[in-house]
Amino acid sequence: MGTWGPGNFDDDTAADHLSRLTDQLVTEVAEAMSGDPVRLEPDEYWGVAVPANLELLAVLARTNHVGVLLPEVATIETWKITFMKIWESAIDGLGPSTAFKEARRSVLVRTFDDLAELRRADGAG
Repeated sequence: MGTWGPGNFDDDTAADHLSRLTDQLVTEVAEAMSGDPVRLEPDEYWGVAVPANLELLAVLARTNHVGVLLPEVATIETWKITFMKIWESAIDGLGPSTAFKEARRSVLVRTFDDLAELRRADGAG
């Protein structure tokens, strides 16, 4: 295994570890997105965990460490369409204020868009 610096993420083992971690985050999102849509509603576990996983992926991607693997842009965009459609159909039933609803929608859209942009910047996608 190669080491290229003194940092905690400057060797092949750390890159493999990051690859496994990012794969786990992506796999969880993929499974949630392909499962029962009710599980993605705003008050359900995956309705909260999916955007959290996506933001974690973006945080990791911004480190530029070797081993951070992001899904394809087309996949991220498909996830966004699916997730936002479910969110839009369910959010009003929870009675949020208009201000919260607009702010949350903005955060969700930005979360998907930021991840897609990071993937584009990666030179592939």
